[in-house]
Amino acid sequence: MENPLRGLPAPPALGAAALPAGTYAGQVVLVTGGGTGLGKAVAAEFARLGADVVIASRRAGQLKAAREELTAVPGAGRVTAAVCDIRDPERVAEVFDAAQAAFGLPDVLVNNAAANFPSPAEDLSPNAWRAVVDITLTGTWFMTREFGRRHLAANTPGSIVNIGASYAWTGGPGFAHSAAAKAGVKNLVETLAVEWGPYGIQVNGLVPGLFPHADMTEDIRDGLEHSAPDARDARQPALRVGAPRELGWAATFLASPYARFITGHTLVVDGANWQRRSVVNPEVVPIRTQLGRGPFAP
Repeated sequence: MENPLRGLPAPPALGAAALPAGTYAGQVVLVTGGGTGLGKAVAAEFARLGADVVIASRRAGQLKAAREELTAVPGAGRVTAAVCDIRDPERVAEVFDAAQAAFGLPDVLVNNAAANFPSPAEDLSPNAWRAVVDITLTGTWFMTREFGRRHLAANTPGSIVNIGASYAWTGGPGFAHSAAAKAGVKNLVETLAVEWGPYGIQVNGLVPGLFPHADMTEDIRDGLEHSAPDARDARQPALRVGAPRELGWAATFLASPYARFITGHTLVVDGANWQRRSVVNPEVVPIRTQLGRGPFAP
């Protein structure tokens, strides 16, 4: 008998577009963390639709390589890069100044930059907590605030897409710092959508599931490398992982003219993985044990 479990169909091939060609022609899109990974994949889909793209990151070398890659995307507009530590509001203002000087005020802001690493909550030092929260939440706020203030002053519409995480709803054992920060990012979506909607500024969230890519953090990569692709896929209700372009398609839709009445919403793109529940809960394994840590020693 044929196995009825097929999972969700594969996406269209890389290079396909979810929106009409030229949807973003003449528009400027600023993507933080756009030099690597999912940020670069999102930037590529905006570029494919004709946007002038500004990618920002702390690492100049990664930005240079990403800029060359994005410039070669068929249909791309102009691409530039800016080194920026989003924890510093003065540097954030400089990035917007540079974007405006090069292409004009960004029409779309994608807040993708974040920091994360696994740790039992009791092991987190004050500096470790600040490192993650300051980039993931405070940095997102500084970028969002600068974008909003400039559009309010210019009396122009705009669209913000904040990259979130599903543990903003569920909690994230082993990631207390990141989960708390992402919960704040989600709340910014809901708060600012109401505050800035009257001025024509959309604010939405986008939550990725498992999208394997070359720039994954070491802890995620290690976990994937210890499981065969079939076993990895079997952990998803979709029976497959995501392709980075699928996240890019979702981002380009949320910020597009076709989604103008969608604001204050967080879209989860993970094949329903975050909603999984077992009929019988598995045995509880403490986070310290899962991470291979010994007994807590203050």
